[in-house]
Amino acid sequence: MRVTVFGATGGIGRLLVQQLLDANHHVTALTRSPAKLTFTHPHLTLVSGQLSDRAAVEQAITGTDAVISALGPSLKRSTTGTPLTDGTRIIVQAMQKQGVRRFIGLATPSLADPRDKTHWKHKVLPVMAKLMFPNALTEVTGMTEAVTGSDLDYTIARITNPTDKPSTGRIRSGFLGHDKVGSVMSRTDIAAFLVSQLTDTRYRRAMPAISN
Repeated sequence: MRVTVFGATGGIGRLLVQQLLDANHHVTALTRSPAKLTFTHPHLTLVSGQLSDRAAVEQAITGTDAVISALGPSLKRSTTGTPLTDGTRIIVQAMQKQGVRRFIGLATPSLADPRDKTHWKHKVLPVMAKLMFPNALTEVTGMTEAVTGSDLDYTIARITNPTDKPSTGRIRSGFLGHDKVGSVMSRTDIAAFLVSQLTDTRYRRAMPAISN
């Protein structure tokens, strides 16, 4: 499968690219700094550019079967603006223009899925995020709405506490109040879940919460 990755140089993104290549997918990654991806592969194509560069985004998406976004907002309180929200809108528009339907991305349980039941995370996490990371919450909300408000065939995985611990191979997924989903999850397993959604149809147009 041909897969376009955004956020390829981040903590989850690098693992995602490697796992896609290991699974014999052809990967195109848009990055401002190609040198940050320190490995090469015959099935890896790098497109140099920023999310605000519509032409570069369209180039990265051309001929792809699916888009996976590992983009995540800065948690610095000094951060301002909504570059990721604006960039996600450009990605969605480019996908629609080129007839690419499948989008897989990330969010947090600060945002609810209609299939959730009432849960403490819905009450606590948005308050904490608004106090500690207000701009990050604005970005996550905007990025998610740009996708869920479209006609794309999306799956957005909601994560709470990503870590750099080794993979456990145990992945829980589902909806808050219905399924036993925790908070902690290794970035390696997050990447594995995103890759699995290329062929898993359970969460089409849904936002499952995931954890180890």
